[in-house]
Amino acid sequence: MENTLTTPSASAAAPSSRKQRDLLTFAAIIGGLLLFNFIAQRLFFRLDLTEEKRYTMSPATKQLLRDLKQPVTVTVYLTGDFPPAFRRLEKGVRETLNEFQVYGGANLNYIFIDPSAGSTEAARNAFYTSLFKKGLKPTNLGATENGKRVEKIIFPWAVVSVGGKEKNVLLLRGNQAAPADVRLNQSIEGLEYELASTIRALVPALRKRIGVVEGHGELTNVQAGDILGTWQQQYDVFRVTLSKVKDLSALDAIVVAQPKTPYSEDDKYKLDQFITQGGRALFFVDALRVDLDSVSRNGVALATPYNLNLDDLFFKYGLRLNQNLLLDLNSGQIPLVTGMDGNKPKIEPMPWQLYPLINRFSPHPITRNLDAVYMKFVSNMDTVKATGIRKTPLLSTSRYTRVLPAPVPINFNDARLEPNPKLYQKGFQPVGYLLEGQFTSLFANRARPGTLQFQPEKPANARPSKILVVSDGDFIRSDVDPKTGNPYRLGFDRLANTEFANRELVLNATDYLLDETGLIAVRGKQITLRPLDKVKLAEQRRRWQLLNIGAPLALLAVFGAVRAWRRKRRYASFAA
Repeated sequence: MENTLTTPSASAAAPSSRKQRDLLTFAAIIGGLLLFNFIAQRLFFRLDLTEEKRYTMSPATKQLLRDLKQPVTVTVYLTGDFPPAFRRLEKGVRETLNEFQVYGGANLNYIFIDPSAGSTEAARNAFYTSLFKKGLKPTNLGATENGKRVEKIIFPWAVVSVGGKEKNVLLLRGNQAAPADVRLNQSIEGLEYELASTIRALVPALRKRIGVVEGHGELTNVQAGDILGTWQQQYDVFRVTLSKVKDLSALDAIVVAQPKTPYSEDDKYKLDQFITQGGRALFFVDALRVDLDSVSRNGVALATPYNLNLDDLFFKYGLRLNQNLLLDLNSGQIPLVTGMDGNKPKIEPMPWQLYPLINRFSPHPITRNLDAVYMKFVSNMDTVKATGIRKTPLLSTSRYTRVLPAPVPINFNDARLEPNPKLYQKGFQPVGYLLEGQFTSLFANRARPGTLQFQPEKPANARPSKILVVSDGDFIRSDVDPKTGNPYRLGFDRLANTEFANRELVLNATDYLLDETGLIAVRGKQITLRPLDKVKLAEQRRRWQLLNIGAPLALLAVFGAVRAWRRKRRYASFAA
């Protein structure tokens, strides 16, 4: 029998070479990880694989955050033990702030505070009171979870602090008439803009200049007090009398708010030159005069056309303000005496079709996901040919609208009557337009009023512009508290105890007209809502629960068996 001998040196060489290969492999892996980390620190990139790019910040937001020169702190009170639908909004806020921190770096910090986390009821109530004093009002939001109605009192607010200044941010936006899950989705879509625009308002920057035109019976400082005070937080606001200034070149935008007396030709010339040279303008004008102070004893007033001498200016820019009044079945209310309660008159709110609630908007960044706005004595508008002007109908009445041509008798006692739906068949009527482009001057090829100075057809300093025209002079008027004499927030209706979105629309429009960074375009962000099939979910719930529990355990068992088999096979070869 022949024996084969293996030398000790040869048998020891095999394990030694295998060990060296393992060490080299380990060193290569560690070196690769270090190299990848080194490259990743210098070449920053992020991938958003979602269809609608929900985690991608706009270039304007990125630039704003990169340019931060001082720390910004965002304190969020939207956290706690929420049902799943509400946790989705909280998660959206966290994800948005995480993205903000990526580009803001050390200058962007955020914290979440649960308002209901107090150890005792007294402590929680004390904290709630402190939030109330800051202007943070709770919201009772309902949703349906597993077929059950769930309600939760939450504080959907954040507070942004920059350099000792603070500003509140309402995180729960959207249309209140929409279902709860749709409104939550609308709120998530608007998070980037709400937070970024608030940061921009607090960060010191070159402030734009807004001129509020006066001298023609326009709204006073008290009547427009809320929106003027809000503008002043971000812009420099001035009162401007056209007859006392040479031109409006020192301003970036002008506001014409409910004039009541005609504009002179020279005043109109200054408006025209400002707009055709790139200045931005917001017009809130009435087509008909409704003097509520002259209501007769039987409750009747007469609405007659204004003569503001602005019709030809609007017509040249591509718009015609019609002399009529719109009645809408989707309307607000007025208080009326409906009887006597003892010795006192009994006053009840009654629907008033001349106060339309506008809830139909263009899919434009100014009006996207906007709640209803409140209007009074409004007229419709038509567009006319104007070369190079883009016309966007931002606001429209509901499908059930009636049009009354001037002069219009207004009888407040009509509010007691049930309206006849057959009379409200005029469909959607536009009441607010955005005009954009290079406007042709009304005074082109004409002499300036009062002079022989000829105006060329295309002046050398002509630039594109944007103007907003709303056929309601009351749109930016605030009701005044009779006790204090201070204006309420714009859009607040004392009778319904509801705040409409007039304020938000005006601020969005101002931002769109004046902001050159394009941040307002973020409001066009859309996140598709993909709800589950609730019927199929109920039928297959148990199956998917078992799959989610059993599949990981089965995979783990298979992995363990394969690993044990490979180890056994590997070390069996050594034993042989």
